[in-house]
Amino acid sequence: MTNSDKSQNIHFYEALIPIIFLVILLSFNVLKVFGDEATSGPNQFALLLAGAVAAVIGFKHRLTYGEMLEKVSKNIESTAGAILILLFVGALTGTWLISGVIPTMVYYGLQILNPAIFLASTLIITALVSLIIGSSWSTTATVGIALIGIGKALGFPPEMVAGAVISGAYFGDKMSPLSDTTNLASAIAGVDLYRHVRYMMYTTFPSIGITLLVFIVLGLTHSGNEIQNTSILLADIKKSFFIHPVLLLVPAIVIFLIVKKTPPLVALLSGVLLGGLAALIFQKELLENMLNGTDNFYTGAYKIIMKAIVWDINIDTDNPILNELFSSGGMRGMLSTIWLIISAMFFGGIMEAIGALKKISETLLHAFKGTFGLFASTDATCVLFNATASDQYLAIVVPGKMYKQAFDDAGLAPENLSRTLEDSGTVTSVLVPWNTGGAYNSKVLGVPTESYLIYAVFNWLSPVMTLIFAYFKIKIKRKISS
Repeated sequence: MTNSDKSQNIHFYEALIPIIFLVILLSFNVLKVFGDEATSGPNQFALLLAGAVAAVIGFKHRLTYGEMLEKVSKNIESTAGAILILLFVGALTGTWLISGVIPTMVYYGLQILNPAIFLASTLIITALVSLIIGSSWSTTATVGIALIGIGKALGFPPEMVAGAVISGAYFGDKMSPLSDTTNLASAIAGVDLYRHVRYMMYTTFPSIGITLLVFIVLGLTHSGNEIQNTSILLADIKKSFFIHPVLLLVPAIVIFLIVKKTPPLVALLSGVLLGGLAALIFQKELLENMLNGTDNFYTGAYKIIMKAIVWDINIDTDNPILNELFSSGGMRGMLSTIWLIISAMFFGGIMEAIGALKKISETLLHAFKGTFGLFASTDATCVLFNATASDQYLAIVVPGKMYKQAFDDAGLAPENLSRTLEDSGTVTSVLVPWNTGGAYNSKVLGVPTESYLIYAVFNWLSPVMTLIFAYFKIKIKRKISS
């Protein structure tokens, strides 16, 4: 009997046991014991334990240890790119801080962005950048970091700003022809890329319109914290760093490289090196103050820049608000997130190997009837894969393959499937703390997933919007009879 045959025997209730166990343990970790610190280790072990529970079910159905571990290995291998990107983003943040790039972005942002329209502006800025470069991750790692800093200085809760950043970044990613997920969804469904993008407008524009309205209202009504006068913040930034528009060339070059479809790791490494070079050229006074005359300048500067890249860096100022903003964990600060991703891949791999994910998806397909039921089961399956397989690509590919024939049999045009995959698969990955999307953005923006979740309006509204359109049969395209 093959591995596939064995996994077919799993019962629906058995498929649910590891998920229920995981949800209970994660909830206990976050709500009762560790709070925000749960992602520093307890949640990772919870995923490993839930994977072990799934493995016990696999052994019951005579799957071998090797068969399950092979699937885990393939899952972890698929996240190698994301793990390396995380490390490079940690390094990038460190060098962009010590070089004055991030302080410069915050400095000019404080002067340009009016607090009343800041959240709406954040949404629009990240949407445009992500639309141009086709990457939500690159958007949050560049302009997103700066906008978080500006928002904190203006007195906005970081989770609120993170919600605006993520909403805009994922809108742009979803609608950009340069996005890998956009190309993937259209390819899986067998739809022309531009036809897919045009068809997504029907559900995506109402979602982003409502999201924009929400952030306009939040921006106008939010009182903010009691912060210092902006002029004081600007003076304190200038006191600690050399601030000049020329430093904005560093992020501009990185964004240009991404637009030109340079591999992300190459673009990020270029940003790290440019940041280090900018620190040597423009921040000599800061580096000398940090050295305190204990080393040769260039040896000591190398040590400080390398420390910013791999460990952590904290720039002390006279302003406690800026002290909080101007700190970075470097590459080492990303290790708990990488640990979380690997643990999630273990859980997802075992669940896939024992056939649990397929069994739940098949049950959903049979439970829902009619056109709305098909959309609902596809929507739910994509969200399920983001929560269990912990990877947005799997949340697009597997449901896409599973439901393609069902959409065809129902007489529905394939763009209905590709749109649903994006509405529910692409954008909800960032709402799951242990998904690669949630873990990455949480670490980069410095805000726990469960904190920004409610403010990532576009991301949770999108799968709801696709169900509304399906229920009321709005813009549900039928196949053209040959």
